[in-house]
Amino acid sequence: MGRKVVLASFAVLLITLSGPSPARPNRADRELEARLRAHIEVLASDDFDGREPGTDGEARTLRYLGREWYNIGLVSGTNDPGNEWFAPVTLVAREPAASSARFLRKGYRTPIAPQDVLVLTSGKRSLVRNAPLLFLGRAEGAEFTRNELAGRIAVLLDGDTPDSKRQNELLAMGASAVLTVLDGDRNMEEVAARRQRSGYALADDSLGGDLEAFISRDSMEMLLKGTAHSLDDLEKAAAEPGFAPFTLDVSASLEATTRETTIHTHNLIAKLPGKHPEAGAVLFLAHWDHFGECGDETAEDRICNGAIDNASGVAALTEVARRLARGPQLDRDVYFLSTTAEELGLLGAHAFAENPPLPLDHIVAAFNIDSDAIAPAGTPFTIVGRGMTGLDSEIAKVARAGHFKLLVNDEANEYVRRQDGWALLQHDIPAVMVTTAYGKIELMRDFFEGDYHRPSDDLEHLSHPLQLGGAMDDVKMLTALGRWFADPRKVPFKAGL
Repeated sequence: MGRKVVLASFAVLLITLSGPSPARPNRADRELEARLRAHIEVLASDDFDGREPGTDGEARTLRYLGREWYNIGLVSGTNDPGNEWFAPVTLVAREPAASSARFLRKGYRTPIAPQDVLVLTSGKRSLVRNAPLLFLGRAEGAEFTRNELAGRIAVLLDGDTPDSKRQNELLAMGASAVLTVLDGDRNMEEVAARRQRSGYALADDSLGGDLEAFISRDSMEMLLKGTAHSLDDLEKAAAEPGFAPFTLDVSASLEATTRETTIHTHNLIAKLPGKHPEAGAVLFLAHWDHFGECGDETAEDRICNGAIDNASGVAALTEVARRLARGPQLDRDVYFLSTTAEELGLLGAHAFAENPPLPLDHIVAAFNIDSDAIAPAGTPFTIVGRGMTGLDSEIAKVARAGHFKLLVNDEANEYVRRQDGWALLQHDIPAVMVTTAYGKIELMRDFFEGDYHRPSDDLEHLSHPLQLGGAMDDVKMLTALGRWFADPRKVPFKAGL
């Protein structure tokens, strides 16, 4: 056998042993990856100062995105000549200012140290005077009537169920206030640290009138001295199978006030006009906002840049828009929404739904994009919100047609409430996330436990490198979904509901 033949055979053997060579990305993929990275580098740069609503960082973010979307060929989607492209959203930040509590035991004032009672409200000022205390035990699974609660302060044992759902339900049913006795693991310092932070709401939301108070175990025991019940008696009574609420020999006056700050911010709304807008619309969305400077005051790096959360999602949203704009005109309008204040409670998405640029029942499908650059190329897709809309079967058809692997499980639904799609679902808009980011859910969990909402979520300090392979796959899948759902022949009007 000649030397050339031996060398050729050896080369063939090496190829066989090493397996097929990985496919080199084509020019279009290289361009897509470069554009995604460029968007993220800009949006997550220190120049944008963490993209906090109502700051210069917001202005820079919206100028950048508005210019990109205009150059792609989108038009304003606000359908409001007075506010083209940028839909105003007014937020109110409220933080506790002052609280007071005065208790009367058998008509006589009982001194309780101010630091042993914390009173809170979501409004500017809330007050209840000389209301009797009604003991409800742990209020777990029990139903109470408005007549029972009206004009009374509901008293709860905290124990091992320190959730806010019980308190909110009692306030909604007519209780004048809720007083929670910290008789479990929580203490007053922990409650104060958690509840003294600012809360945010849309300015149009009617908040206020609610009062929630917390009292330490020792102070509650002191408060009950000389009455018909001790705290031990209350705990024993609450554990009885036939427990029924009863009034204590104590009344209270509670008051709380808050400080308010108004924040003027914006949703960015664009549109790719279709040939038949009367046939409904498709919506793509991703939130642009993050936390600004949220690191420790003594830290060298205080800016929370939000590279993955959610510069990567806005980058993908922009590239989906580019791909759809380059193709033939679609039948349905396609809207592109970049929301504000997602990090403050999905408030921008709620604002969109409460003041929409089109009738909500015309939205055939909505696809949210959030924290996109988590998984490598080839990761299976999953649906966050699977089973909650009528979209799943059509998404599966698109996946099959495009040879995308789609997981058929609900594992990612544990995160459905943590993204803008959840706000849209509350307004009966069929909204899901179709993404590789949750296809290997342990990768997302690692992100949530690591760089999430921290200054390390930037291009220099991420614990795991930015994964643009999965983001590119998402852009391709979402583009296919856009074309499919924009076709009334494939998806009849309102099929997503």
